[in-house]
Amino acid sequence: MDKVKVLRSINNCRIQNFKNYGMNFTKEKKITILGIETSCDDTGVAIVDSSRKIISESLYSQQNLHLKYGGIIPPRAQDLHRENIEKAVRDCLAIDVSIEDLDAIAVTNCPGLPLSLIVGLRYAKYLCRLHNKPLIPIHHMEAHALCARIHNPDIQFPFLCLLISGGHCQLVVVKDAFDFLFLGETLDDAPGEAFDKIARRLRLRNLPKYEWMNGGAAIELAAKEATNSDRFKFPLPLARKKDCNFSFAGLKNTAVRIIKQIEQEYEVKPDEVIPYYRDFCAAFLKACTRHLSYRTQRAIEFCEKRNIFPNSKYLVISGGVACNDFIFDSISKMALSYKFKTVRPTKALCRDNGAMIAWCGIEKILENPDLLKSLNLDEVDIIGKCKLGKDISEDLENEQISCKWVKVAR
Repeated sequence: MDKVKVLRSINNCRIQNFKNYGMNFTKEKKITILGIETSCDDTGVAIVDSSRKIISESLYSQQNLHLKYGGIIPPRAQDLHRENIEKAVRDCLAIDVSIEDLDAIAVTNCPGLPLSLIVGLRYAKYLCRLHNKPLIPIHHMEAHALCARIHNPDIQFPFLCLLISGGHCQLVVVKDAFDFLFLGETLDDAPGEAFDKIARRLRLRNLPKYEWMNGGAAIELAAKEATNSDRFKFPLPLARKKDCNFSFAGLKNTAVRIIKQIEQEYEVKPDEVIPYYRDFCAAFLKACTRHLSYRTQRAIEFCEKRNIFPNSKYLVISGGVACNDFIFDSISKMALSYKFKTVRPTKALCRDNGAMIAWCGIEKILENPDLLKSLNLDEVDIIGKCKLGKDISEDLENEQISCKWVKVAR
């Protein structure tokens, strides 16, 4: 297991106007939340307050273990969460914070791997009962969507959000901490999942440079060293569908077929990497980026048509794949042509972490202070799969919006 502990303190940044959150707290009143995240393979805990200060963080990553086996093994992930959860909480409380100073405990209860979710929820309930604290259940994707507001107080509601990770790919309008409009999602593989599978099929881990990288990071690094990103061609998924759904299975299958052809042509041995793998990675990355950019562009045009963003225009890109600079920069350039400012959380906060869970709890409390009242803990349970917000994807598709596509940079 790869153990990563991050303990950091960030200078106070006071909220200038609490009216932005629709609440009645005074500026002097701070809310301090402990957040627990165990939705997948990282045990993340953090303490955050309403002045946007991340007081402490602790993260125990399982990435290197699961890389060995080519994917996440849920029972093993659960064992490691159990092993690390108490240590992660203790790490955070070691930074001049007592659990008595906390106003509530927030924890991811959906969506995610059930065996992982249950560890975080049970431990959060234990702490709440032991210290008489309210529990704030958190939707994992809502936390990703709101996370950029920790360090970017200028982001106002409503805003458009593209959530891209190893398990998800969704477009939503974030109206406030409780109100989300669902525009589209992946119909099969998520982008991070596709990157991981293709990186494994390319055997990039056999090269020392990529040995301990996840698939997305390995493909991005290899693509930077490409000399001809047009050497390989990939189709545009869902080209005839005028909606905002995504599909990466076809790109993945095309990639596997091309790899097999190259292996046969060059008689590549089982432990070798194909020739021109850098160009291949660049072409695959560009194809995935083009798909993400085009669907997001249609979402922007739909929102413009409905005048959903009358005052400020922000596009937030969040989730683990948002760390990819080529994807972020390409979509940012597209959005800029519509006068949208594109923002992402810090790369550390793009990935699963406890701070985003704590901050999501703060956002919800600032909007509805009644959440700090006692809650029947037995009413909160895990939910492995669940939708995000009100589904208006059919309304979007009915508009049949045709776009003049903004080209993805090479």
